Amino acid sequence: MGKPIIASPKKKTVLSQANPDHTGQFTNKEEAQRETEELLSKIDLLQYRLFAEGKQSLLIILQGMDTCGKDGTIRHVFKGVSPQGCVVTSFQEPTPEELKHDFLWRTHQKTPAKGQIAIHNRSHYEDVLVPRVHGNITRKNLKSRFGAINDCERLLTSYGMTIVKFFLLISKDEQRKRLQDRLEKPHKRWKFKPSDLNERKYWDDYMQAYDEAIQLTSTPHAPWYLIPANHDWYRNNQVAKVICQALEKMNPQFPPECAGVDFKQIRIPL
Repeated sequence: MGKPIIASPKKKTVLSQANPDHTGQFTNKEEAQRETEELLSKIDLLQYRLFAEGKQSLLIILQGMDTCGKDGTIRHVFKGVSPQGCVVTSFQEPTPEELKHDFLWRTHQKTPAKGQIAIHNRSHYEDVLVPRVHGNITRKNLKSRFGAINDCERLLTSYGMTIVKFFLLISKDEQRKRLQDRLEKPHKRWKFKPSDLNERKYWDDYMQAYDEAIQLTSTPHAPWYLIPANHDWYRNNQVAKVICQALEKMNPQFPPECAGVDFKQIRIPL
């Protein structure tokens, strides 16, 4: 596997195709990082054109188990992007206000305006994963939510939005190492929550839940990409590659110059 896997709804199992330790064609970390920096430069320019054009938008969804690297991906892949045209939203447990609305309400509000990139750190997919794992939803309601997600994403793309969804795949053993690292390093302890250990007990259940969610919602207009994430440098490279390709396909253009204006003849007064 030399490129990110695009999940297919025709296959019964998708997560088993991806090896969390996979590093593609790269022979070393430095080689991958050189390519990543080139990709980030392209993303920076394409985002500038997207903002200037103001006709399209890009929604990026990041999902995965605790410690999979969602925060690190945002920090590294989008370090050169202008904050003026990029908004990050982290979705936690729904608030009482959010629970008064349909489950898509809180995420729909945070979708990108034209000319913008929006990054969702977790997303509406939490509302089909957590309830299923903890037995708080019926199969009928779960099926209804999957249908609502597909309908919503289709609606968004019909208005000029491109959607790319990433599942950052780490192994259970790698998660253990990363949780232990948070315990041992004082500057990382703020990220540790006792609830992380409780959710870890449901690892297999979450894998099954993700498997189903990805299969049922990976569509041509809003595909899922499975990213091996045990090595952060490879994860960053692959996410950057997909985003760069998505922006290149969108092909945003600078607005035309003012008609009838001879820019060579204009002099700015002192």
